Amino acid sequence: MTIIISLCLLLLVAYLFDLTASMTKIPSVILLLILGWLVREVTVFFEIEIPDLTSTLPILGTIGLILIVLEGSLELELNKSKIGLIKKSSLGAFLPLIGLAFSLAYVLHYYGGYSFKDCLTNAIPFCVISSAIAIPSVRNLSSSQKEFIIYESSLSDIFGVIFFNFIAFNSSFGLETFGYFCLEILIIIAISFVATILLSFLLNKIDHHIKFVPIILLVILIYEISKIFHLPALIFILVFGLSIGNLDELNHYKWAQRFRLDLLNKEVAKFKELMVEGTFLVRALFFLLFGYLIETAEIINTDTLVWAVGIVVALFALRYLQLKLSKIPMFPLLFVAPRGLITILLFLSIDPLSTIPEVNKSLIIQVILLTAVIMMIGLMVTAKQQEAILEEKRKAKEKAMKETPITE
Repeated sequence: MTIIISLCLLLLVAYLFDLTASMTKIPSVILLLILGWLVREVTVFFEIEIPDLTSTLPILGTIGLILIVLEGSLELELNKSKIGLIKKSSLGAFLPLIGLAFSLAYVLHYYGGYSFKDCLTNAIPFCVISSAIAIPSVRNLSSSQKEFIIYESSLSDIFGVIFFNFIAFNSSFGLETFGYFCLEILIIIAISFVATILLSFLLNKIDHHIKFVPIILLVILIYEISKIFHLPALIFILVFGLSIGNLDELNHYKWAQRFRLDLLNKEVAKFKELMVEGTFLVRALFFLLFGYLIETAEIINTDTLVWAVGIVVALFALRYLQLKLSKIPMFPLLFVAPRGLITILLFLSIDPLSTIPEVNKSLIIQVILLTAVIMMIGLMVTAKQQEAILEEKRKAKEKAMKETPITE
């Protein structure tokens, strides 16, 4: 009973964090991590026994990743006008990922003398932008900036997982390996289109009052089965979300009219509402739990702090170059490069035989916190500057109106 009451209270507080994020400009994720950590300190102080919840973190993280990418892809418009944005966000997700991964792997290889493959495997988790933190944090930005972040962070998750699996689960890298990798991409794309058609058909045809939960369960099931065969399963999530979220683009095709898209769109709208609610719940639970599992000694570990600062400086330097070359407005997008859920999941997926001492839980926590704090400060400062500019424009307009003579 105590656990249920505590859980309800924590989730209600998490909801308050989400409500006030637009006013405080503090990402709710940071507050959730702090709240989880405070709960741990209280349980330690009062010697309250809590069962080991470490094994729950990857499960919540996987479900959270699926729901967050699906929610984000459902919001994206897919038409000719978005081609430029998609290209820029794809390059923004891919090039810094590759650049930072190989640079960090080289430093680890040079510093510790470990095999380059192991160094690369350990480096990749730090190179992925967390859509779980980035997407909820940019709600108050302009629609174009928000779309860029949704595309970029979702694609960063996908590219990061694909790249990690390719490096971690292959012992050699030759022509045959790359050929098999390309075949895996083609297979998951084919599966994605077939599954999307079937799931859309079910969404339109199920008359039972419970219809969305089976769809979500099937999505998670397809994702997990694809992972068993080391297929890039997040591509399926992205394709499914983009497809059912952009059904309006099919209206001008005669063959599409048979599917009664107007009715299907209504069901998709309801599905989106459920996804938003479910994503909030799972994301809040994940970051509360992760905050609870953080030990104070891991945050203030001076042995890893230098590495953490170095990684953060490198990733923001690469982000600056990427935005500059892409000719994308620098602020506030420069600061929106948080590490989080996917970093934790990839770190937990590293084979124990491939782990290296320098990359540990302390380093992961410090990088996540540093990037989240930088994002928070950047968004707050940018928001204040924008408010000041708007205030100056308003005053200038009022002054101009007063100085303008009134003519009869």
